[in-house]
Amino acid sequence: MKVAIAGAGTVGRAIARDLRTNGHEILLIEKNREVIALLQPTLDVTWVEADACEMSSLDAAGMAEVDVAVAVTGDDEDNLVISLLAKQEFAVPRVIARVNAPENQWLFNDSWGVDVAVSTPALLTSLVEEAVSVGSLVPLLELGDGGTHLVEVTLAPGSPVAGMALANLDLPRDAAVVAVMRKSHVVPPRAETVLAAGDEILLLATKDVEDAVYQLLVGP
Repeated sequence: MKVAIAGAGTVGRAIARDLRTNGHEILLIEKNREVIALLQPTLDVTWVEADACEMSSLDAAGMAEVDVAVAVTGDDEDNLVISLLAKQEFAVPRVIARVNAPENQWLFNDSWGVDVAVSTPALLTSLVEEAVSVGSLVPLLELGDGGTHLVEVTLAPGSPVAGMALANLDLPRDAAVVAVMRKSHVVPPRAETVLAAGDEILLLATKDVEDAVYQLLVGP
């Protein structure tokens, strides 16, 4: 897979290093020549000196050939512009953008070409809530235009679905179980998987069915 990463800060370099280790082809785009000169010997990827907010620069870098574009600069305006160009001008199949300021998260949607927006403060808040909230529906990640969430529910002892097989769950059409965590182990979500109190259920669900998912897994 070919991945273009805009921004060679700490986050961009960490993503590039991990993806390169996993065998992916990486374009790391950075406009600061001094940063490239300093860091290029430490990271075996294709470095591109360019302003990722300029279409001509992205074109020269080969943005039209990448499978995933990741905008992780420290500026939300830049990340939005990069996402929009990647999606609309170069038809990149998947665009991921970093949200630096939580108050800007509402902008990071498909109108700006963003498929997945990642806000570190929001994610940390969700993880804190997830750690202390048994019997609550906790949003972990917003996908696409914000209409779909990755959500987590830890089943309380009185959950109406404890002891029930996944095949018997009457989930709404726009919701699906993607993983079950039990005592730090991943339980494959098969039809015959029986849920138990204390299980952490990860689901993909659209906003309009989240209340129904809550009622089903947690109860009134």
